[in-house]
Order: sequence, then structure tokens, then C-alpha cells
Amino acid sequence: MAAPCRRMASRSFSQLLYCFSRATVRSGGCRRFSITPVDRATPQASTAADRATSPWSLMAAVCLQRLPVITADCSPIEQRFKQMLQQMDLEKSLLSDHELRLMEDAERMSRKQADDYDSDEEERHGDQEIMLTQDLVDTWEQRLKSFQPAPRVRADVDKDLTSVQRCLADSLVLLAKQQVGAEKLWLLPQAAWQEGETLRQTAERALDSVTAAGFKATFLGNAPCGVYKYKLPKAARTESSVGTKVFFFKAVLADGAPGNAPNTPLLWVKKSELEKYLKPAYMMKVDRFILSL
Repeated sequence: MAAPCRRMASRSFSQLLYCFSRATVRSGGCRRFSITPVDRATPQASTAADRATSPWSLMAAVCLQRLPVITADCSPIEQRFKQMLQQMDLEKSLLSDHELRLMEDAERMSRKQADDYDSDEEERHGDQEIMLTQDLVDTWEQRLKSFQPAPRVRADVDKDLTSVQRCLADSLVLLAKQQVGAEKLWLLPQAAWQEGETLRQTAERALDSVTAAGFKATFLGNAPCGVYKYKLPKAARTESSVGTKVFFFKAVLADGAPGNAPNTPLLWVKKSELEKYLKPAYMMKVDRFILSL
């Protein structure tokens, strides 16, 4: 009994299926098993057919963000923490080369003013070297007085919602006024999907369509970061058109505003200002993937 079992165990799975199919055909006339691979092209064909017959129209939108250009103002607790770190660094750090030279110069000047001063000991240093450090300090102080930093807050520019240079310490999001049905709404730039292109290509085309020259933007991946679905009014619904699905893609502004004038009205708003322009249902979906950097 053990010998036939060992012979059966040494055979491959395909040989066992072949033997089993011959035995079943001889005994009961059953249909033979097929070990051919399943056709993998069938799901793709069915997916394409489902897409063609889907009652949902597809759109792609781009969430273009301009990242902060300057650092934000410190909060009170951040300011206290910064002062504490500076004090710790001052107490524990070693003296720099410049500070050591200042101490050497002060020591030489004190020896020079002493009654038992011997000028022969200071000949190797020279007066020019003794005063060099202090001359550097005076030069740096003069440069500091003439330096005028750029203003962090520009009231006239910050109030201009169409300027990409507003609110340099905050992250801004691009909104475009687009036609949706019979009304115009402020939305993220979007465009209808066309046969033969990917959703990211549709999002890139949507960004190019809102300006004459186009923004230089860096897209963050090929997969959408969110989706918004809405149905058409009941009077406008048909069997082939029920509603629209909008897929969002994230992008970061890589350069300034385009040279030519935009084709549609544009706004650069902060995340806290989005509620003034977006509808609540749309805002709820967008708020999930927009970060306040």
C-alpha cells in the first residue's frame, strides 16, 4: 500500500489531473478538466465596456498650492522656546574665533596702558593687527545700519486676492470661476475627461485651460487624492447621465504667475478663506487633503 502512495506523491500536479480526468472519462463519461490558463483580457474588455456605458461622467480637478515664501511669525510659546534655546546655546557653547580675537585685543590694550608696559613685547603683533578685529566690527555695524529688510506684511498686496504674491507666510490655493450648469461657481480648476487620456493628463489640461501661458506646477503623484460626486437635478437626469465624479490631484506651484492674462477669473486664497467661496458639500471633500503649511 505504501509503494503506490509514494509513486502518486512523486508525480506533478498536472500529471495527477491528467490521470484523474482519464479515470473519470472511462468510468462515468464526465467532461475532462481543463488546465489551460484563464483569459486575462476579459476583465479589461468588460471594464472598458462598463466605462462606456457608465451613467457617471468623469472630471479631473487640480488643487494647486503656492507654498509659503517666508517663515511665519512665531507664536508666544514659540518665541519663549526660541529665547530659551538661545540662552542655553550661549551658556554651553564655546567661544568663536572672533570672540577669542576680541579678548586677545582687549588684553593687549590693557597691557599697553599698564605702567610696566614693554613695547618690545608687542612689536611682533603690530598695531594694525591689534585694531583689525575692532575695524571689522565697525564695518559690520555700518552695514547693518544701511540694511533695510523687505516688509513682511504688505497691506495693499495682501488684500489683492488675484495676486500670487499675497500672504507670503501662508499657503495659498488657486480657485477658478467655472460654468457649472446654468451658474458660475468658484471651484478648483477642472476639466471633463476625454477618451484616450489619463485622469492626471485631464488635470494638467484643466490647469492649462485657466491661463493663457500656463502655470509651472509639479504634480504630486499620478493617483487622485480625493473624489467628489454629485447627481444632476431629477429633471436633467437620464439613463445615460446620472451625475458627475470629480477626481482631485495635488500640485505645487513651481514658478510665479504666468506672463499673460488668465482666461478665467482666478483667486489665491488661504485655507481659512475657502468657506467664503466653496459650497459646503464641495468644501467638506476639499478640506480633507488641503494642508495648512
